[in-house]
Amino acid sequence: MSGRIFQNVVLQIKDATDRVVGVVDAEGGIISCSDLGLIGKKWPEYVETINQADGGLLTLDGKTFRALSGWGSRFDYAVFTMGDDDISRAVCSMASVSLNGAKSYYEEKHDRGSFIKNIISDNIMLSDIYIRAKELHVAPEVPRGVFLIRQLESTDAAMMDVVQGLFPDRQNDFVLSVGDNDVVLIHQLPELGVEKEIQRVAGTLEETLRVGGEDRVVIGIGTVALHLRELAKSYKEAQIAIEVGKVFDTEKYIINYENLGIGRLIYQLPTTLCEMFLMEVFKKNPIDSLDQETLFTINKFFENNLNVSETARKLFVHRNTLVYRLEKIKKLTGLDLREFDDAITFKVALMVKKYLTSRGIDA
Repeated sequence: MSGRIFQNVVLQIKDATDRVVGVVDAEGGIISCSDLGLIGKKWPEYVETINQADGGLLTLDGKTFRALSGWGSRFDYAVFTMGDDDISRAVCSMASVSLNGAKSYYEEKHDRGSFIKNIISDNIMLSDIYIRAKELHVAPEVPRGVFLIRQLESTDAAMMDVVQGLFPDRQNDFVLSVGDNDVVLIHQLPELGVEKEIQRVAGTLEETLRVGGEDRVVIGIGTVALHLRELAKSYKEAQIAIEVGKVFDTEKYIINYENLGIGRLIYQLPTTLCEMFLMEVFKKNPIDSLDQETLFTINKFFENNLNVSETARKLFVHRNTLVYRLEKIKKLTGLDLREFDDAITFKVALMVKKYLTSRGIDA
């Protein structure tokens, strides 16, 4: 951001107070000041303390500081006044309000990150996207991947900074904070090897954001956006991927919308329709009549593509024992899992049951 934006505000404040007012950047460099002789000087010794103040007022060496609002856990800019008395603190507070307003206005008009954030949030008209992209020199028609990174437990404000450090190319990549727990990475993809690059990026994110071998995040991936106007759709798909993954792929931490399969369809069905389906499939006995050992056998049978011999080997049982179990399931449910159509019906029923359970419905 140009220091001229801040300087215009600082000069207006100068007319109302005798205190020296200025702005420092993230490295402690003075980029704007009512005392023109101070512009260009550096105060790196104050940077860490300002970061730790979390946006509050603080006094250091006879100066009062307050960080301006930003997206990351570390400040981008901070206002300062010379002096540490009550008047200096009041001037610093009022100056921060004015400078934050100027900063927000500038970002709305000129900041590329805000532009992309407006696109994925559907806060910009489609007809304006191309015009704004041209003004901000953002290529409209290049392939981009949308990665939604959601924190599972505690909120770590530094996560955005970590992701930004992994993808520092601010010309082609965008790292955005969306809500308290979500960070969105929009990464420009190569023309060739798109799938390989998506896997590489997702793997890098998961590996870096894993602490002590524990997964702190889940990553949803939307379909590739070939134009800026498709980013909102891809972002919504990444959100759906995470939500569907919570139901059907609880052991996965990287979930691609394109790989959701039938789970994506079930997730969008009305729950009343799902309940009716289960009642129709399990006319003889409800699905809850199957014990855990039987359900484990069924899942193993599906994992091994309905292969009786291979499933028996994986279960460490004789082939005839597995056949007996499958016959027992047929008697209980009326479905022969060795028949493809019956197996498909049963598989879908299990997924529907899991979906209803996630919604707190006992069917």
